[in-house]
Amino acid sequence: MLSRDQANEILTELTESPSLLRHARSVSIVMEALAKHFGEDEEIFAVTGLLHDADYEKHPDQHPNVIVKRLQEIGEADIAHAIAGHYTHWNVPRVSMLDKCIVAADEITGFIIAAAQIRPTKLEGMDVKSVMKKFKTKNFAATVDREEVQKGSDLLGWDLYQLIAFIIPVLYENRETLELY
Repeated sequence: MLSRDQANEILTELTESPSLLRHARSVSIVMEALAKHFGEDEEIFAVTGLLHDADYEKHPDQHPNVIVKRLQEIGEADIAHAIAGHYTHWNVPRVSMLDKCIVAADEITGFIIAAAQIRPTKLEGMDVKSVMKKFKTKNFAATVDREEVQKGSDLLGWDLYQLIAFIIPVLYENRETLELY
């Protein structure tokens, strides 16, 4: 089993951008919390979150195939499969809770971080209503695929409000690690 430390080594080998590193770490934190909530393996979920975009910066035209191949080569088939399908338009079946949670965590976590960054108090006092208001503003964080966010919450059987309500306190608890204070 790939440890978080080993995953972090792979991440920092392939990724230099501070914002992409923060995204990986924030998705990892949310994935770990989802694993705990659903009674799944927290280490595997955290590692999946860390590595889901690891090859994006250096290999954007091949993303996620570079990291998926690397994970398959070291025997991490479940993590590789989840990462291969972390965007629903890639048409990789999502069968495990790991597969579903990475879709649910990825885009919306990035969106919540973006919303926090423009607030003077960052995550302090952030609520679902304010995130939903930004979510309905199409030119805010325009690269976030709103349809993908909805598909992610649907995969968990949650409405979007529930997913956001789950993620905000998780990020808030880790605000210092994520430098969002």
